[in-house]
Amino acid sequence: MKFNQVLLFIIGGVLGSRTHSTSWKIGQPVNTTSGLIIGGAASNGSRVSGYFGIPYAKPPVGDLRFAPPEKFEGSGTINATSFGADCPISSSFGMGLVEPNYINSNITLVGMALVPILEQAGDTFSEDCLTLNVWTKPQVGEEKKAVMIWIVGGGWTTGATNNVYGDDGEHIVDQEDVIVVSMNYRLNIFGFPGIPDQPTNLAVLDQRLAIEWVRDNIEAFGGDPSRITLFGQSAGAEAIDFYSYAWTADPIVSGMIMQSGTTSLGGAFPRELAAVHWYNVTSTLGCGDSTSNTTLVLECMRRQPTEAIQKAIPLRNVAGGSAAFWPTVDETVVFSNYPTLAAEGKFIKVPLLIGNTDNEAGFFKAIGTVFGLYEPEEFWNNYNLDQFVCPSAARANASSAANLPTWRYRYFGSFPDLQIQTNPDSGAYHASELPLLFDSLPPSGVPGIPPSTNVEILWGNYMRSAWAEFARDCNGGLEKLGWPKWNPEKPTLIRLGYGNNTDPNQASPETYDICG
Repeated sequence: MKFNQVLLFIIGGVLGSRTHSTSWKIGQPVNTTSGLIIGGAASNGSRVSGYFGIPYAKPPVGDLRFAPPEKFEGSGTINATSFGADCPISSSFGMGLVEPNYINSNITLVGMALVPILEQAGDTFSEDCLTLNVWTKPQVGEEKKAVMIWIVGGGWTTGATNNVYGDDGEHIVDQEDVIVVSMNYRLNIFGFPGIPDQPTNLAVLDQRLAIEWVRDNIEAFGGDPSRITLFGQSAGAEAIDFYSYAWTADPIVSGMIMQSGTTSLGGAFPRELAAVHWYNVTSTLGCGDSTSNTTLVLECMRRQPTEAIQKAIPLRNVAGGSAAFWPTVDETVVFSNYPTLAAEGKFIKVPLLIGNTDNEAGFFKAIGTVFGLYEPEEFWNNYNLDQFVCPSAARANASSAANLPTWRYRYFGSFPDLQIQTNPDSGAYHASELPLLFDSLPPSGVPGIPPSTNVEILWGNYMRSAWAEFARDCNGGLEKLGWPKWNPEKPTLIRLGYGNNTDPNQASPETYDICG
């Protein structure tokens, strides 16, 4: 089926499914467990209703800092017309500790613009950040719409739901007959403190609580709580994979889309190492060390200013962020034996769409050079395979072996207005599909940045349609588009944007899966 035919098929299917026209008013009040939520138009003149900054958990401050999230319940009225605060990040450039150096980096203007986006320049930060956002358009379409919950990436150290580099659900909702939800969750030491004998994967628990909120409240926004699909990129996809093993007894979700991330992406720290990192920070702040009374150490840390804690975190990863506080093995929500669990099929039994970009390393290479990191090409080639390609194949294989509907893609789109490095260009780098998926391409007319191409715009339309088609019918939606289910022995790898052509095509996985 040709690209344009597919688009016509999808549009016709969506229009044909319209069952009613409600009296829904843009941004009308909605009763939820958090209170009466009043929204507005998602953007000027939009027919999409946006509800932003809805609290799903109590503010994790005071005695709730470094503690599992507690459900927020309210009976008051909440003005949900602006995003909530970002959760505090851990990043040397984001905190102004290291200045980017663009000399000899081959970085483009788009790449230069990416750095302040990554550092979340101009955003408001607060530990009172556990909020979520809902985009919906109930006045048309199905009476109960499929729901897509977006989990933002950022290496567990940065990231927020108001990032202009994607993450705005309005355009998916406007084009497709779905609801999009996004969430903030705690990052770095606030999300993974590593305190001995205490729950430490707080960010993962934040995500679960937000998903429970969606289950309990989304019907009031026109959503179908029996059709909830998680989708996420990078650490957001890794989070979904963690989720798939942690909540097998109560999945809530009906499908998963994992973009450039699995449990193998960053791995997980052992508890002992996480505790070392915790005490490195506590001792730096004068709150004691591993020989001190643990209760007194925690009490002292709960009194420290947010910025003091941030500045005490070691900074050590490729883009100037912190690798000191990450998911940690607790054998409850983060496990030590994922290959065994995968082989035994001990994960949530729902359909899976999984994939990666053709040159994930192009992002890390470009940003690394800005901060003085240079590695040989062999390093980056192995990085692509070890962190993305082979884990994606393994996770798809596990899902398919469990007889679950599974699809796998590889994204090749490489467009002039999104290139972040030259000589050679960065290709389809990590996260380069997000501006197409969320329709957040660079604005036209910016000096030095080429305009978007027609093919690029078509691919954005196609990806939004395909992702939404999966969410509407996780078992067979993609088959309607001509996507074969994943089979590692057959040419079932779907290539998106290959050669910047206007049609997806199929390839043999052995062409790319050079895995040991």
